[in-house]
Amino acid sequence: MKSYDEALSWIHGLLKFGIKPGLKRVEWLLQRTGHPEKKVKCIHIAGTNGKGSTVEYLRSVFLEADYQVGTFTSPYLISFNERISINGKPIENIEFLQYARLLRPLVEELSKTSLGSPTEFEVITVISLLYFADQKPDVVLYEAGLGGLYDSTNVITPILSLITNVGFDHMAILGESIEAISFQKAGIIKNTIPVISTAEQKEAVDVITKKAKDMNSTAYLLNAHFSVQHKTSSDKGELFTYTGLNGVEIEVQISMKGVHQVKNAGLALAAIEYLIESGDYVITPTEIKRGLVQANWAGRFEKVSSSPDIIIDGAHNLQGIQALKETLIKHYKGRRIYLLFAALHDKAYGNMMDELKEIVYEVYFTTFDFPRAASADQLLAESPFLKSQSFTSWESALQAVREKLHKEDILIITGSLYFISEIRKTFIKSE
Repeated sequence: MKSYDEALSWIHGLLKFGIKPGLKRVEWLLQRTGHPEKKVKCIHIAGTNGKGSTVEYLRSVFLEADYQVGTFTSPYLISFNERISINGKPIENIEFLQYARLLRPLVEELSKTSLGSPTEFEVITVISLLYFADQKPDVVLYEAGLGGLYDSTNVITPILSLITNVGFDHMAILGESIEAISFQKAGIIKNTIPVISTAEQKEAVDVITKKAKDMNSTAYLLNAHFSVQHKTSSDKGELFTYTGLNGVEIEVQISMKGVHQVKNAGLALAAIEYLIESGDYVITPTEIKRGLVQANWAGRFEKVSSSPDIIIDGAHNLQGIQALKETLIKHYKGRRIYLLFAALHDKAYGNMMDELKEIVYEVYFTTFDFPRAASADQLLAESPFLKSQSFTSWESALQAVREKLHKEDILIITGSLYFISEIRKTFIKSE
């Protein structure tokens, strides 16, 4: 392959192999490329919601303390390369091309074995490990793609594992109960490596605690070993009190809006506190506070236009939508809310809509260019809203709703991270 575009087309071509849980294909590729996963110092983050925000809080604090910090996240919002970044700067096209060239013959060889072809996500995971092994950042934050136990990122041995929370998502793959889903998330817990979690349901906590015990790992849990207490919501974001692993209480301000963000920031704080205590990193209280307030994760309750306010939010499951609703009530009570909504057909979008019906004035359903996107008419057929209509193109839906908005109104665009990734480009360009 001669160009970056060719490399990207080849990677996307692996999408047809879908989601194939299991680590054998990734391990095969890593063994053939000199085990880059053994050369990377990393933190592993799993959970249903809040992974991206937790990564951003950690990244921002590490940057504030002058550490080189790598991130592996998904999906991307503007460019594919964002998924593999150092200090917020995505991998260069030429570097991506080099790793793709290295892996292509191996992928073709692997495809002929009984293991079959690796998936797109598996190949990207290997590219990220090769890149970080070569670049040697001080720490890499690895966000699990799906679940944990059989997720391709689970080939790493981190210095710390984090589990944000457990909710109902990807149930066809991860299981139908909180226990089953928790078992998958807890799969990232490694022998003797501590885990910190903000999961709160008793079933989830029990599963995480048992797995930690089985792995000779120490589990640090929200409300048992550290806690957060939300104080106020304002235009500046959220103010809360954090009581740490050492029992010390501090007041913290974050800019990212939503009471749910307090737990994500609390998880990042507990992780930083543990890493300072264990002597891995030197970070001052000032650097921590500054890092948290500067953290800003694109696509998470992100205001992309003002007067009227247009907000994009990556909520794509019931738990995410509940957090979005709570944030809207806290920050926009009494304002008329319009909704532009698209979702993947394998998500429980009916439940997501039901959650928003009492606060939304009018809904515009649409679709987008993605293999698993639900059609606008599919969504409209399940609409519980009094006023709703469907548009086959999101561009025309966006134009139609913008013509309706008054200065004091709010437009929320949500339902899928892939959808807001597509739509966000429009607002960034218009700036």
